[in-house]
Amino acid sequence: MIELVERHTALAVVVGSRAYGLHGPDSDHDRRGVFVAPTRAFWSLDKPPTHLDGPADEQFSWEIERFCTLALQANPTVLEVLWSPLVVSITEDGSALVAARQAFLSRRLAETYGSYARDQLAKVASRRERTGEINFKQAMHMVRLLLAGAHVLRTGEVLVDVTPLRGELLAVKRGEIPWEDVAAWAGRLQDDLAEAAASTPLPAQPDRAAVNRLLAAVRERNLR
Repeated sequence: MIELVERHTALAVVVGSRAYGLHGPDSDHDRRGVFVAPTRAFWSLDKPPTHLDGPADEQFSWEIERFCTLALQANPTVLEVLWSPLVVSITEDGSALVAARQAFLSRRLAETYGSYARDQLAKVASRRERTGEINFKQAMHMVRLLLAGAHVLRTGEVLVDVTPLRGELLAVKRGEIPWEDVAAWAGRLQDDLAEAAASTPLPAQPDRAAVNRLLAAVRERNLR
């Protein structure tokens, strides 16, 4: 099955700290991709996989239909793939997917980005109460998600590269900023996210019709 990734990858990018501009010398290369299973493979009782790990370390890929389903649900991790500044490879199908990326955006982003950030906050708080320790790496990602959420709601563009805030965010990660100050920053960002959600120009629902047209065109190309 891994040959689907090796031979049919439409879009391959690097995400994570390297794409965020928060990497160090030993940071992982978090590889994400989208592959397109041959259309005829769906005519069998045994359908192609919806996702695959590998073949490289830290590599994970989705079949395009599964990827689109998750992106329509405003999954921040998935949407980052379409806006990553570190593109490793891209085909005609991958270019069509990136060109249609605005179709996946909707006001639901306020909920998903806020939820992801709250989950990180809950994990930090739980560990702090349980052990007295603070996971400042999780705290950094909470702040980054809140920043990214407000940005996409205001601009219609997913914020991946946060290099302008690299110093402040890495200071959080290193524990150089007291937790009380980090929590206060997060509180202000939550308010900003709510304000952005109230005035966002994004539509209430993503453009499913446009995504369906994209998928139909991809399946037709891969039938030949």
